[in-house]
Amino acid sequence: MAVGMSRPRDTHTAVVRPREGPGPADGPGDGTDPGPYDAAVDPDDLPDGLVVADETGRVICFNAAATRITAVPRAAALGRPLEHALPLEDLKGRRWWALTDPYGGLATRVGQPERNLLLPGGREVLVSARYVREHPTGPVRRLVVSLRGTEARRRNERSHAELIATVAHELRSPLTSVKGFTATLLAKWERFTDDQKRLMLETVDADAGRVTRLIAELLDISRIDSGRLELRRQPVDLSAAVERHVQTLTANGQTPDRFLVRTCQPLPVVWADPDKVDQVLGNLLENAVRHGEGTVTIEVAPAPAKSDEKGTAVTVSDEGPGIPEESMGRVFTRFWRGSKRGGTGLGLYIVKGIVEAHGGTITVGRGPGGGAEFRFILPVSTPAYLV
Repeated sequence: MAVGMSRPRDTHTAVVRPREGPGPADGPGDGTDPGPYDAAVDPDDLPDGLVVADETGRVICFNAAATRITAVPRAAALGRPLEHALPLEDLKGRRWWALTDPYGGLATRVGQPERNLLLPGGREVLVSARYVREHPTGPVRRLVVSLRGTEARRRNERSHAELIATVAHELRSPLTSVKGFTATLLAKWERFTDDQKRLMLETVDADAGRVTRLIAELLDISRIDSGRLELRRQPVDLSAAVERHVQTLTANGQTPDRFLVRTCQPLPVVWADPDKVDQVLGNLLENAVRHGEGTVTIEVAPAPAKSDEKGTAVTVSDEGPGIPEESMGRVFTRFWRGSKRGGTGLGLYIVKGIVEAHGGTITVGRGPGGGAEFRFILPVSTPAYLV
């Protein structure tokens, strides 16, 4: 992308071109049709702040986003020296433009990476700069400055701090239990009966499993947030997977009549990661059993037709109190636990990440029995070599 000024005196209009040079998509070159890649873009349409200074260091472009971020009126910035229109300081209080000296510094510099700087009054802003030269070591002809607010970064920092605090809290309890029981057994092994030893070791084993699950959740979150969640796709029978999970829950003490499974045949063959699908189903069914009431209904059916794409929809609903309407939008966010405490509140966030990594969707609503209803749809995703 190149940002150019059509005229030195034009203090508002910049031209943004996605690419330069002729190409098959360009017009005939006679001025009658600029083509789809030659359209001028108003700087006020840009989402980030844009400030452009000419070869003399005077501001010739100051868009609306720059005004919003800096609270400096456009009229007060245009035509003024950059260091006066945008008086930035680093976190040590040094004047930024004097420190970096874009016009008189090294001729090999091409710009400044994004960093936190301060406006008058201590307001933080994220600033990056590009030095535009006619040739690599020539004088700076234009200085292009990008400005962004710090709100999004601060939200991420708060989210990370929340995650660390939650993890520390969740780890402290089981680790304290493990440490206490193992220290007691080592110090007073002969004083306990076999039954007492077994009870303490079973408690240690359960708490160690809790720590292991938490670490696995954190690894999943890291992969989802960074886009590195690996999927090993193969044909998956979602109906059989549901039956397998129901059998596991009944083997662990749930009554068979607690579950109602409905399957609408024929189902398309879905290519997905079976381990990840099991993780999604396990989380949704455990939530329905733990937090819901009455019969847990699981329906597996072909997804509603959307253009040429096919898929399978799995719906899990219960007859409990359901999720309040005001909480529906936060169900898939981190740390959401609903009205009942317990767990880390990360399970549904991970479920959503896994479903979306498969190219699918997941929604929450109110089921026919009044309880919560979760529905996820996985596309067929047949490999290209089989199409």
